[in-house]
Amino acid sequence: MRALFIALALFVAAPVVGCAKEARNNGEVVDEVLLAYLSSARSLHHEADLAEDGGDTGKAIAALDRLLAKPEPRKAPEIDEVVSDTHARLADLESRSGRFDVAVKHVDDGLHRAPGVSYFRGHLFEVRGLVEERRAKDLATKGDASGAAAAKERAMKAYEEAIAIQDEVIKRGTKPDGDAR
Repeated sequence: MRALFIALALFVAAPVVGCAKEARNNGEVVDEVLLAYLSSARSLHHEADLAEDGGDTGKAIAALDRLLAKPEPRKAPEIDEVVSDTHARLADLESRSGRFDVAVKHVDDGLHRAPGVSYFRGHLFEVRGLVEERRAKDLATKGDASGAAAAKERAMKAYEEAIAIQDEVIKRGTKPDGDAR
């Protein structure tokens, strides 16, 4: 699924016009630097996939941290989408490792890259709910009933926000004229 999002961003970026390093592809101008960045991002997500498949969460996190450390070639919505999705994935991984505060920081950082109503913003709120749900379970096993209850409440609020955002995305995408704006 992750590779699908990266591939989609790569596909959307292909016909970008007016960029610093251009190449011609069947008459269309292609931003080769942006495509290289997105391809590199996709490869790093694949590295993270392989690490996760091998049970090495630390190595998966390291691969994704390498992506976030890369200089971005320019401001582009495709880059914002990849970076926000990477933050969501890191939040998931960090929360699985019990690092809930680090996970929440990744969600917050991702939300800064996805300020408008979009799938990516909704997904980040979904992940925030998951992080808080995991935190609640962790606190409950440690005997902190009030902390667990507060984390469950934050999880519910985050899930409600995710649903509201995704419902708006769906609503905008199903207008009678097919215009998703």
